[in-house]
Amino acid sequence: MLSINSEELTRIIKEVMADHAAAPAVANRKTAHEPMTCRAAVLTGPGKIDIKTFPIREISDDEILIRVEGCGICGTDVHEFRGDPMKLAPLVLGHEGTGEVVKLGKNVTRDNGGKRVAVGDKIVTSVSNCGKCDACLYTPARLNLCENLRVHGLIPDDETHLNGYFAEYMIVRADSTFFVVNDLSLELRMLIEPAAVVVHALERAKSTGLINFRTRVLIQGCGPIGLLMLAAVRAAGVQHIIALDGDESRLDMARRMGAEATINYKNYQGPDGVTEAVKAATRGRGAHFAFQCTGVPAAASNIWKYVQRGGGICEVGFFVDNGKSEINHHSDICAKEISLVGSWVYTVDEYPIAYNFLRRAQGIGLPVESLITHRFSLDQIEDAMQVNIRQVGLKVAIIL
Repeated sequence: MLSINSEELTRIIKEVMADHAAAPAVANRKTAHEPMTCRAAVLTGPGKIDIKTFPIREISDDEILIRVEGCGICGTDVHEFRGDPMKLAPLVLGHEGTGEVVKLGKNVTRDNGGKRVAVGDKIVTSVSNCGKCDACLYTPARLNLCENLRVHGLIPDDETHLNGYFAEYMIVRADSTFFVVNDLSLELRMLIEPAAVVVHALERAKSTGLINFRTRVLIQGCGPIGLLMLAAVRAAGVQHIIALDGDESRLDMARRMGAEATINYKNYQGPDGVTEAVKAATRGRGAHFAFQCTGVPAAASNIWKYVQRGGGICEVGFFVDNGKSEINHHSDICAKEISLVGSWVYTVDEYPIAYNFLRRAQGIGLPVESLITHRFSLDQIEDAMQVNIRQVGLKVAIIL
């Protein structure tokens, strides 16, 4: 039998306890290999993206370094690519992204939902608020109206460089919000951000008191946001949904997402013809409520005609300035007593709701993951932008 004296036994116990105490800290703070540089797609001006290599700076005690796994291309990304209307260039775009935690600052222990975070976790990021503007100070329940709202992927270039998801790595800033979403597929993780957009729009619509189980809802525009909006309305229990678009493949997806009826506006003679088609699908009266999910001014003008008296509209489509639309204030609003709500981005609290919406949509058989139809590498990002501009397929994503 091996003999160990008391001093030797005490030394062994101390070494084991020290190793045990140190192991979780090492495992949760960093990986064995930390990258020194990474490649990023930098929008340098209208229509021009350069792949550049940047050093990865040391993160602070309140930051996170993630390895990006994928990011969807949003309409806002396309608008910035085409003309930089927000004057943000140069910058690394990409805000519908997700990645794996590579390194954690020592002060980062839980996400914004209270869930513990560790190296290797899959996360998504949400918005950050300034806490100082009128919206932050006086309307805390509506922090989406923060005058200085920021999101990764729409931050101008600085010494960090890695501020957006169209890069191999990204540094999650100290003031950013994030959530651990390990149990979602890559596709669903890339859809959480746009899902939060439609979750917020649905809550705005519900504030009118017009959304219930008998409501006949019209969804105008069956791009990714419109189709997610349709899925959210369907997952909320609405049975009677009409989808309106000019693309048969998108209308086919709308039927898969739960639309009871679809209308291709190209098959009708102008807005009056479409109005009659909407009435035919709604027992001759028009929609109780409509979601305007395009960025087209003419569509925004026409939607008022499709809603019955006493109905409502939620404007979801204009996240950038695409121009003015024309309405008749008497016949379109006043005489019909229409309830109108706008929808702007989302709040941090709506990210967990978006997560559960996607879970619910899957559970009732809605093919939300199928919204991602095109996948490109980082080197192909300009090609990906052009595919999005041509409106080929639905959601285009960059996969790293």
